[in-house]
Amino acid sequence: MARRNKYARRRRSGQFSFLYRLLCFVLITAAGAVALTLFFKVDTVEVTGQVRYTEAQVAEASGVEGGDNLFLMDKNKVAANITTALPYVETVRIRRMIPDTLRIYVTECTAPVAVRSVDSVWLLSGQGKIVEKAAPSFWEAYPQVVGVTPSDPAVGAPLAVAEGQEYALDALLSLLPLLEKKEMLSQVQALYLDDPALLTMRYLNRFDVVLRYSADFDYKLDYLLAVVQRLEANESGVIDMTQEGKASFIPR
Repeated sequence: MARRNKYARRRRSGQFSFLYRLLCFVLITAAGAVALTLFFKVDTVEVTGQVRYTEAQVAEASGVEGGDNLFLMDKNKVAANITTALPYVETVRIRRMIPDTLRIYVTECTAPVAVRSVDSVWLLSGQGKIVEKAAPSFWEAYPQVVGVTPSDPAVGAPLAVAEGQEYALDALLSLLPLLEKKEMLSQVQALYLDDPALLTMRYLNRFDVVLRYSADFDYKLDYLLAVVQRLEANESGVIDMTQEGKASFIPR
């Protein structure tokens, strides 16, 4: 009997210990939630990386206001607010700086290319987003994309094209980010996608680079840089990169 009573006391003691730990956990969690609500409120918004837009424009577009809680805000929503309101912004990174600062890092499209509709020119970022509508006279002021026709274009929206041009769009959206990443996009004068078999890129205003739509663009662009480096500064012509593992230079 004594042994049974001793077991019952241990069991009750264990139950009370579990309840005590559970209560402590609940109280600590509640205290943490209250602290997050009462403290860590936004007092300062810092913006870096912007060129076209001002710090105030980015801060306003974020939708963040003084007094908002640093930890309860949705960072994805803040980033989406910025990229929607400011089309030239391509990427947004957000950091919470305790106790009261929100730091926003943005990268902007600095070398847009142009696509043309019937009565307008649309500027396109390296990520394939339409960043601006321009007058037809701006066509020659930017690298030109020939062979795709925008379908229902709108600033801030990704480029869509006319039916039958999907293959060209896929190639364009694969090529542009790589050109941007390798810092080559500003050196491109035109991209010709009107040939269904091959695409041609006018590069450095000296070379017409011919590629297959199915090419590994990442590898081909690195190869192109190596080829150009070996050529003399006064040489120009066609660089045929349609063969696997080989590039042929045809001088003019």
